[in-house]
Amino acid sequence: MNGRLAGRKERGARGEAEAAAYLQKQGMSIIARNWSCRTGEIDLVAEEEGILVFVEVRTRNLNATYGTPQESVNARKQWKMIETARVYIHRHGRHESQIRFDVVSIRMASDGELTELTHIRNALG
Repeated sequence: MNGRLAGRKERGARGEAEAAAYLQKQGMSIIARNWSCRTGEIDLVAEEEGILVFVEVRTRNLNATYGTPQESVNARKQWKMIETARVYIHRHGRHESQIRFDVVSIRMASDGELTELTHIRNALG
């Protein structure tokens, strides 16, 4: 694995850990991390007051020129999240659960320091 990819994976894992810690401080329970199936992966599956929450975590460098982390959750990614959430609901018998899709946007400095965390509830509608 080249250094750039390893750095990106490490940054992504750190961002997911920061997001999980933040959501737990907000009173959410983390049910699963990196849950995957044939349609894709959900970074975090959480529960808040009986609502099943599917969370996409996007982590970027502070000086990234590719836009904000939340802007990278495009229509294709949203479709994949919805399809993957459907599989999760089916496999876990959560058909009666209320659901929500959130995005946690994280920016980090080049030294790995967390500089900004934004939690967007109901990000997909």
